[in-house]
Amino acid sequence: MQTPAVPSLLTPGKIADEIGTSLQRVLYVLSTRRHIMPTARAGTLRLYGQDAVALVRHELNAIDARRAGKGVAHAE
Repeated sequence: MQTPAVPSLLTPGKIADEIGTSLQRVLYVLSTRRHIMPTARAGTLRLYGQDAVALVRHELNAIDARRAGKGVAHAE
């Protein structure tokens, strides 16, 4: 009998390591983007799945693009 696969859940620190950015930037995105929710909690520890890693990476890229002046201009 096979044991079901355990999902790989990551802490914000592990997300920062995987993306290659600082923990502060990851925590900022997680605290300001309400659509990125923890997959599970272990006490006060928030754990995130691979989908959250992709969302955090996307949000950080969007922040960097806006800072570099490459954001989409809004029609007025």
